[in-house]
Amino acid sequence: MAVLMTTLLLVIIYLVYTGLGLPDSLLGSAWPIMHTQLGADLSYAGIISMIITGGTIVASLLSDLVTKKLGTGRSTAIGLATTAAALFGFSLSGSFWMLILFAIPYGLGAGTLDAAMNNYVALHYKSRHMNWLHCFWGLGASISPYIMGYCLTAGFGWQGGYRSVSLIQLAIAVVLISSFPLWKKLKGGIPEPSERRAPMKFSKIISIRGVKLILPAFFAYCAFETTSILWASSYLNLHRGVAYETAARYASFFPLGITVGRFLSGFVASKVGDRNMIRVSIGIILAGIVMVILPLNAQWVCLVGLIVIGFGCAPVFPSVIHATPDNFGAENSQAIIGLQMAGAYTGSTLMAPLFGLIADNISIGLYPAYILILAIVLLVMTELLNRTVDKAKQLG
Repeated sequence: MAVLMTTLLLVIIYLVYTGLGLPDSLLGSAWPIMHTQLGADLSYAGIISMIITGGTIVASLLSDLVTKKLGTGRSTAIGLATTAAALFGFSLSGSFWMLILFAIPYGLGAGTLDAAMNNYVALHYKSRHMNWLHCFWGLGASISPYIMGYCLTAGFGWQGGYRSVSLIQLAIAVVLISSFPLWKKLKGGIPEPSERRAPMKFSKIISIRGVKLILPAFFAYCAFETTSILWASSYLNLHRGVAYETAARYASFFPLGITVGRFLSGFVASKVGDRNMIRVSIGIILAGIVMVILPLNAQWVCLVGLIVIGFGCAPVFPSVIHATPDNFGAENSQAIIGLQMAGAYTGSTLMAPLFGLIADNISIGLYPAYILILAIVLLVMTELLNRTVDKAKQLG
């Protein structure tokens, strides 16, 4: 019976994480129409995105406080409901400033949900489940453009697209709330008051051995992933002379490679182990970068290299998160995962635009060198972390 309940809860968690991914592609797919109807500049999408990310960072940093007070189940439901309400607010927005207003709860809700879910799966499930969890995020992010596209062609407008995803998230929240008794039986989801501990202070979190190494590693990885996806098409077209349509198609294979890679990684992750998954992944990433850098006339080598990089990226994020309780202790994992998520979002927000400045002022041909530096930082920091953790365990 316990196995059945654990499996059922895992299905609900996958459903929730699919819901988390749903809104992430909406703004990009709808903005070409949204900005004209709202009288906003095309570049203003970046403002909305940064506000959402800012809210997510704040929520990640507060996740230990929120989760310890409410439990994973309740905090996740609140995060999901908050995001659903914000998306519904988007659908009612008639001006750009209203989007800014609703972007704040959107980011806060998504960050709360994301940190709580990652910690719960890291504590209670195997590495393969963490890989599949993030695969379901990719599924949600892949579905939403089709929802938006249908609403646009059917005459419901971009408002209908946001409203539809909002209602889907609300329905998922209802399913989640109905599962609260299951969370309570399995423990760890909705703790009783006696089980709650005071949230950790930032100074204490950062003083834990190895935390100062994992933060730049996670920063570098998410900066790598976002930069690789955002600038791949431009690099192929402007620097390597690949036709725009071909460049766009192969660039789209990068996130697809991440999603497929996480699905396949789930079958081997528990046997290989988190550390080795990260090592193998970085090795594949470096091989893909070499394929992109090679000055060959055969364009297919560079194009395939991008797919290889995306495939290599797949297990890194889930493996780093899943290894957190083992590296730093289960009692510290929620606080540290929240800090890791904040570092990840910061890397995504800052480093991709930074390369845009480099491309404008120097050359977009530096794209492979830029992502190579980030990959090396990831490799060095994770290996230093492994040595630090092993030494700490030896010392007891």
